[in-house]
Amino acid sequence: MKTIVNSLMDKKKVIYIIVSAVLFSLLLLGYIPQLASLSHLISPPVALFLGLLYAQVFGEAFPKFNKNASKYLLQYSVVGLGFGMNLQASLASGKEGMQFTIVSVIGTMIIGWLIGYKLLKINRNTSYLISSGTAICGGSAIAAIGPVINAKDSEMSVALGTVFILNAIALFIFPVIGHSLALTQQQFGTWAAIAIHDTSSVVGAGAAYDRYFPGGGNIALQTATTIKLTRALWIVPLALVTSFLFKNSTKKINIPLFIVFFIAVIIINTYLLQGIPTITHCIAGFAQKCLTFTLFFIGASLTRKTMKNVGVKSLVQGVILWSIISVVTLLYVFNWVR
Repeated sequence: MKTIVNSLMDKKKVIYIIVSAVLFSLLLLGYIPQLASLSHLISPPVALFLGLLYAQVFGEAFPKFNKNASKYLLQYSVVGLGFGMNLQASLASGKEGMQFTIVSVIGTMIIGWLIGYKLLKINRNTSYLISSGTAICGGSAIAAIGPVINAKDSEMSVALGTVFILNAIALFIFPVIGHSLALTQQQFGTWAAIAIHDTSSVVGAGAAYDRYFPGGGNIALQTATTIKLTRALWIVPLALVTSFLFKNSTKKINIPLFIVFFIAVIIINTYLLQGIPTITHCIAGFAQKCLTFTLFFIGASLTRKTMKNVGVKSLVQGVILWSIISVVTLLYVFNWVR
């Protein structure tokens, strides 16, 4: 019996390695003109779907590797995307949604608290973490706020699971909804940055939406990335307010360092590398492929066990809160973003 189990485990790992290798190889075919069309078959939603499919059929093959790969490859990819951006254009995009970002972060935290803790009677910490992840930047916000409120591992897992499930759904449906509503790339990028939780799905959705505009540049991707990372800086004031509300000022506040590198790369690209676009476009293009590959790892971590552990009430809070911010943001985009 033990031999059979080990054999199945080995097959599961072998299949995981093969699927990963084939996926990355197909992405790299984009650099070969004759085979570039094959690379276009692997969009961010497709990569996420393949990961989800693997997780549902086989479970999680390499939990620790999956977690580290999705975390660090995402950060490196986001920094690499900075080589395809201009500082002035990025500031304009960030300023476009700044006022609404402030209102939406505060509003989401208050509404989330009322829905989760008061209405659904969810554990205080879990409800607060789900609200934080929805308000700012998904898993990064939850990871930063968790230690501040002394959250248990189980509470962190439920909040992360809720956010990741909704992230996966958003990556599939947002580009389709945006296209059906005829949103511009700028409008969609703003909507995705505010209404989708995690940076990975935001950037993935932006890249997927740009495919509807051949030759139109990566406007949705750039807008979504800039606004989302600007929004992520709210982790700091939220953590400070949280430490006051929860009477805990001893915990260290973790600031995502990759955001600082992302900003530094945009400045370098704007003022030092603007004369050599071949190099910058190559780096940004490779970063986009790595981001797509990252989504496979994220999908492969969403096993049936993960989804089961979330629980109905937590998922209900996440869905209601997400629906509210999605609709309100969409109304804002229609009226104020062009």
